[in-house]
Amino acid sequence: MTPSEILESAGLAKSDITGGTLDVFTPVDGSVIARLKTHSTSDVDAMIAKAKTAFKTWKSTPAPRRGELVRLLGEELRAEKENLGRLVSLECGKIYQEGLGEVQEMIDICDLAVGLSRQLFGLTIASERPGHAMRETWHPMGTCAIITAFNFPVAPWAWNAALALVCGDPVIWKPSEKAPLSALATQIICDRAMARFGDAPEGLIQTVIGERDTGETLTKSRDVAIVSATGSTRMGHAVGAALAERFGRCILELGGNNAMIVTPSADLEMALRAIVFSAVGTAGQRCTSLRRLIVHEDIYDQLLPRLKTAYDGLPVGDPLADGILVGPLIDGAALTAMTNALEQAKTEGGTVHGGTRAMSDQYPDAAYMHPAIVEMPGQTDIIRQETFAPILYVMKYTDLDAAIALQNDVPQGLSSCIFSTDVREAEYFLSAAGSDCGIANVNIGPSGAEIGGAFGGEKETGGGRESGSDAWRGYMRRQTNTVNYSRDLPLAQGIKFDI
Repeated sequence: MTPSEILESAGLAKSDITGGTLDVFTPVDGSVIARLKTHSTSDVDAMIAKAKTAFKTWKSTPAPRRGELVRLLGEELRAEKENLGRLVSLECGKIYQEGLGEVQEMIDICDLAVGLSRQLFGLTIASERPGHAMRETWHPMGTCAIITAFNFPVAPWAWNAALALVCGDPVIWKPSEKAPLSALATQIICDRAMARFGDAPEGLIQTVIGERDTGETLTKSRDVAIVSATGSTRMGHAVGAALAERFGRCILELGGNNAMIVTPSADLEMALRAIVFSAVGTAGQRCTSLRRLIVHEDIYDQLLPRLKTAYDGLPVGDPLADGILVGPLIDGAALTAMTNALEQAKTEGGTVHGGTRAMSDQYPDAAYMHPAIVEMPGQTDIIRQETFAPILYVMKYTDLDAAIALQNDVPQGLSSCIFSTDVREAEYFLSAAGSDCGIANVNIGPSGAEIGGAFGGEKETGGGRESGSDAWRGYMRRQTNTVNYSRDLPLAQGIKFDI
């Protein structure tokens, strides 16, 4: 399909994608595929006002009824999975299978949220005062702004929006200016779900198209109760500071510098497959991409030649074509960052395998690169930085404690994994003495998280949690209630206060 056919199949009319000033490029060939009209800061203020009004109605709508809207949204997403998945691939460059997988994440979180709408449980707490009952209840928080990055243009929105909606919060979405088309297509899907729902308040689900100033308007507004932001650590510092200034709530999903430890007992065939997918999937542009491989010295010479051979056979090309496993980087700036990182790695003692330009004759305006393996003498400065590209730094270790210390010795703390068939090694890695990341896996790679578990990390990853488990609490406010059903007024802590 041509880009125009993909856009049309996703429900975007010509009037939706022309006549504006924001150029949207496809990384497939570097061409402009849309020129979008953008929202001004006054437009954003008006959207916030609409959401504030919608909240008055939505917070009092029974949670299972709110879940019905998310159920309908899941149905609409199922019907549009192929069309939206293809648009995701066109817009951010990931292969079509990964585009489909991202939309499936949206569907899965809708399913989870529908069940959650009947399980927003509080607690009953024993009171020290006779004739008293204590309980903990959860209530809607207010408007939730969702700021997303280009590499996953739809799934993180759904992780947040599905939960926020069943928790009683309106949502305003600010997608990356590098990948706004998937958001516009998703908004059309949401509009259909709301029309079927019948009585969704105006302003319940909105999308803002613009650049940094529109995001800043959302983060600074006191009428936006929650800001969930996915992106770089630099962006997270700005968002976190703005929210702290006004005591707003933020959910931050920032950078990752994820490692795999491969022990002598590991199943090397399984480890090899996990390494390749984790390191080159989405052309290394996942926050959970594998960036550091820490291999025991006894098996290093067994694993590395096989890994290099696998890399040599990776098909690089148009992400919408059959058989392709590695698509393009998002743009020329990403290509430059990858090239610069490889040059710095060389100056720090690294030996580079791969990492050269690809498809430059066919797509001179696109940023295709062969994934790189870089053998390093130790964890140098460049390794401790996150480069959003398919670069895999490989290091040796001799002792598991040293390997874990190496893994943890980076500013980021998102995802981690170990390959081992030794239960002691595996459990030690998962213990308090092991990985310091928000995600720690055994015998699977660091990427590919399921929506049932809370997603997020520590340190410069921001500390936020989205998706499953009890992440829903981030979209609600906790209230402790005490009810005196007696005819007396005993005080806590045995205080006597007679009047």
